[in-house]
Amino acid sequence: MADSSFDIVSKIDRQEVDNALNQTVKEIGHRFDFKGTGAAISWSGQENIEIKANSEERANAVLDVFKEKVIKRGLSLKVLDADEPKLSGREYRLLVSLKEGIDQEHAKKLSKLIRDEGPKGIKAQIQGEELRVSSKKKDDLQDVITLLKGKDLDIALQFVNYR
Repeated sequence: MADSSFDIVSKIDRQEVDNALNQTVKEIGHRFDFKGTGAAISWSGQENIEIKANSEERANAVLDVFKEKVIKRGLSLKVLDADEPKLSGREYRLLVSLKEGIDQEHAKKLSKLIRDEGPKGIKAQIQGEELRVSSKKKDDLQDVITLLKGKDLDIALQFVNYR
């Protein structure tokens, strides 16, 4: 009997992030507390989002609105990596990076976690920015997914290619 397997990945649905950003732009355009503050949010390249406002508090408020929209779109806040607002001329700028992929360090931690706490007979292989988990029993794979969902990891995980 062949092994069953699935892949653990950390991917971002860019369309959903873009939708959340557009909803945030609309909301800060309509809300009274943002009128005249110069508050704006926009893409800065492919991997970053830039927030501008006339005060540090306003920049953080725009970030909070954006986070709220991201959650409503069904994305994890773990994909966002926000810096502190920095003064640039007369306005504050806040850069939010998007984290995607599982780096080697996290992949090794996940692999060790699966070996130590998962069922016996599970194999975890690092393949670039993803992790392939395989076993002879499908129930063991379900146990691994449950184990990882129960842990508070600092990256967003998705489970794909379940066979």
